[in-house]
Order: sequence, then structure tokens, then C-alpha cells
Amino acid sequence: MAAVVGVRPYAAAMTGDRVVDEVVEPAFRTESERLVWQELRRQLPVDAVVLPNLRLTDEELDHEIDFFVMIPGAGLVAVEVKGGDVRIDADGRWRQGRRAKVIDPVGQVRRGKYALRDYVEQDPRWRDSSRRHVRWVHAVVLPFSRLPADFAHPECPRWAVSDRDDLPRLAERLADSARRQETGRRAPDEDDVALVREILTGRGVLEPDPGAEADERQARADRLTREQAMLLHVTRLLRRVEVRGGAGSGKTVLALTQAKELTRGQGERRPQRVALLCYSIGLAAYLRREVAAVPRRHRPAFVGCFEDLARELGIHEFAARDDTDFWEQRLAPRMTELAQALPDGRKFDAVIVDEAQDFADDWWRPLMSALRDPDEGGVYAYSDENQRIFARFGRPPVELVPLVLDHNLRNTQQIATVFQPLAPMRMSLRGGDGPDVRFVACRPDEAMDLANDEVEALLDEGWPAKDVALLAVGSRHQEQKERQDRRGHQGYWDSFWDEDDVFYGHVLGCKGLERRAVVLCVNADDTLERATEKLYVGLSRATDRLVVVGDPRVLRAVGGDAVARHLGLAAGA
Repeated sequence: MAAVVGVRPYAAAMTGDRVVDEVVEPAFRTESERLVWQELRRQLPVDAVVLPNLRLTDEELDHEIDFFVMIPGAGLVAVEVKGGDVRIDADGRWRQGRRAKVIDPVGQVRRGKYALRDYVEQDPRWRDSSRRHVRWVHAVVLPFSRLPADFAHPECPRWAVSDRDDLPRLAERLADSARRQETGRRAPDEDDVALVREILTGRGVLEPDPGAEADERQARADRLTREQAMLLHVTRLLRRVEVRGGAGSGKTVLALTQAKELTRGQGERRPQRVALLCYSIGLAAYLRREVAAVPRRHRPAFVGCFEDLARELGIHEFAARDDTDFWEQRLAPRMTELAQALPDGRKFDAVIVDEAQDFADDWWRPLMSALRDPDEGGVYAYSDENQRIFARFGRPPVELVPLVLDHNLRNTQQIATVFQPLAPMRMSLRGGDGPDVRFVACRPDEAMDLANDEVEALLDEGWPAKDVALLAVGSRHQEQKERQDRRGHQGYWDSFWDEDDVFYGHVLGCKGLERRAVVLCVNADDTLERATEKLYVGLSRATDRLVVVGDPRVLRAVGGDAVARHLGLAAGA
């Protein structure tokens, strides 16, 4: 007998008054099978197990066993059910129905029994159990036929086949049939039955994998983003453009795509020297990683944040990060002088700024000065005004043609629905279906500890650590502080792509970045500066799984009634 390579029980249930598993009504093809199922469920003892519609495949044949009944103290019984009018002709052949179709119920159930027995007894769990062979038998049930009183058949004695009159005693007859067959093998006990049932669930069983659905949603989002990139072809003759869109609309992907296309050149357009910029160190690290993966001729001349551009221009001494006068007042004029003095070969044909709402007015001046042609050079800004979380309101010093992205592609519909009331425009949600957003109510001072618990819960769900982030709205997580002290700012952001670690961050640094599963820790009250914008950023960083931990009153005060309602907060909470 060839080794069985597959088996699938369609349903399983303990019988009698004690229900061990939730019973799902199987989908039966015939009323005869349904009738037998009902009788077995009613009659079998509480320690018996019945598996209906059991299918298995070996190298020779596909088998189907209508019912596999395991009765401790009796045997393991494969049952074949034949409905309608069943009879045996003068030549000893079984026939069924008005057209007298030739059938072979005994041969069919016997082959299925042996295939199933081989499958179980070849399983390492059975072999390693040091169990002796148990009793495997077969039986035939004819629920709508009546056998004559003197019925006898060489391959099927009367006690191995039950007709319509036997149905009220069907369980008893199956147990008796098991005791009459294979008497050289022992009757199974409850442990045998439990192990056989476990084996019939298969080896190497697939565990729930939240990443699998996330992979499918990401593939769909990538396809939609590529379709959206056609916008760049439509606007290729425009040199001054502002692309506006809410979170998840694909702005960063479009900015990257445009940078590569301008660098490569298209059609009649010559290759250009392009600078791709953003504000945050984390987003700059992401952009550099993406650019490093493309052929060299497609890589922009410069990729980085505003501070990186200052270094590119020759500035190497910087003030502390909390010295706003240096970063927003003194740095830009010095950069402008250095940019104006650049030789033509080091200047740019186009500058592209992602998360442009974070750039101050003065920051645009060195960018314009770094263009070969300040009057005609390309200027492309990608922005979301509702993610403006810094107290600066810069605009490019040139007119830009506005284009609007009104589709959310990256977040599940459940996540996007929560933050959509905070978005700059009404968006069409195309990110696919996912799990509901979970809200954990607590005081702000309790939020961090409970957020840590939710991270552990996500890992227990099966999310890989590399897909999980804890983002704080108020004070930073202790783990973030330690990583920044230990690795420095650049090393800390490089850890965003660590394969084995959860990422701990703050919403201020994570704009333009995303994680599949995010715990948003709202560990601040409603007096936090630009709290609404920070909440919007935090809610939109998760693409597939979002858990929000915080005070319901703070969430309502900061996010408004619509966000509170979508988080499931009761009115007045």
C-alpha cells in the first residue's frame, strides 16, 4: 500500500450529552448521510468520536469515507452509506437506484479503511507511542433499504451491514461489528482514540499567520500604487508641482518613483541631477535604503534629510537638536550661501521634498539656490497639511500646481476609518479588509505599561517582532531612549529594519514610515502641543493591525467625536 499523503476531516465532534468541541453541521450531499449522522450523534456513547466526510489521498487513489467512528472498547469503524434502493442481483453484484447502477460499497469502504489505517500507523506519533495494533473494521449502512431475513453475502455478513430497520440500534450494531472483526487486535482505549484524532488533523499543520494576509494586502497596495504612478506620466511636462494627499495615499512611493524616473530620463527628457529630501532622519534612512536597491543610473544624486544636505554643502558643526534658533534661523542662510557657490556640475536640475509640510520657509531658500536654473528647475513637494506637527509654516517661494491624491491604499479599511476624520480630505478607502482596531482604556500614566502588554499580545498572535512597533504620543519609551543613547540617532533609526526586534519610537519621528502592527500609546493629556496632528500621525502608521492605548476622554478631546465613535467609545466617555 502506498503511503497516504493527505487527509482532511471535514468535521469532528464528541457524541452524546457531553459536547467537547463546538459542533459544526457538516455539508452532506445526500439525505441518507444526514440521517445516519443524526442517528450516530444521538446514539453513540459520550467517549466516542465520529468524523463525517473523511477524505484522504494516497499515491494510488482518492478515498472518501462517509463516516469514521471511533468507539473506545470496541474498534475504529469505517462506514460506507448507500442511500435509495440498494439490492444484489443474481450474479452477486450490488446495484443502486432505478437505473440499477453497479456499485461496490464493501470494496470501497475496505480500501478506504486500509488507506486510513496505513496513514495513522505510519505517523511518527503513533509509532513512537509503542502502541500495539488496534482493531480497524468496516461496515455498510443502507438507511432506506430493507434486507431480506435470510440475507447473506460472502464479503459482507449480515452483522456488518445495517438497513433501515437497524437504524434505531446503529451505534450498538457498529460496536458489535467491531468486536466480531480482527479479534487478534486489541480494542482501542480513549487514549488511542485521542491520538488517532490528533493524527487526522495532519502533520506540519499550518498555524494562523497574520503576516500572510498582510502580505496579500501589501501586494494589492503595491499594485494600486503602481497604477497611481501613472499620474507622473500625465504631469511629466509640469516642472513645479505640489502633490497633496492624506496618510496612506502613497505620497512617499510616488516621490521615490519620480526621483528615479527624473534621474533616468524618459523619452525626450534627458537624465537629470535630482535631490530627494525629507525632514526626519527615519524617513531619510528609508529613502536611502530604497534607492540603494535600484541600478546606479536610476539613483538620485542626493538622498537625505535637511541636515544631510547641510553636510553635503560643507557644514559639519551643528547645535543641539533642541536649539530651534540654530535649526530654523541660522542654518538656512549659511546653507544658501554655500549652495549659491556650488559649481554648476554639483547643482541639481530638480528637488523633490517628501513630507514638505515640515519644511520652514527659510529651508526652501538653499534648495532653490542649489538648482542650476532657479527659474525653471523642477520643484516637487509632497505634503499632508494635517500632519504638520511642528510650529513652522513654510511654503516654497514659487507657485506650484496642486494635485490631489484622494485614495488611501496602504491601511486596512478598519484603520483608515478611524483616522479619516482627521485627514485633510475625504478619502476613498481601498486598502482592503483587516482586523478591527482595538482600544484599551486607561489613564495616561498607565498607558505605557499597558502598551507593553499589548506588544506582547501581538507577538503571541503570531506577528513577527520586525512587523511590530510601539509608538508614543507623549514621553518616549525607555527602550527608545536607551537605543538612542547606545547607538546614536543614525544607529537608532537603522534599527527600524532589525529583523528580530520590536521598534520603539515616537510619532514625531515616524512620519512617512509604517509598520504592519502598531501599538499607539497615548501617554499624554489633551494639552499636548498639536495633539490632534500627532494623533493623526500615530493612528495612520499601522497598515494592518492597530491597538490604541489611552484615556477615552483624551482621545475624544483630541480626536473629536468621530474618531471616538470609530474607536468604539461610548457617548460621553
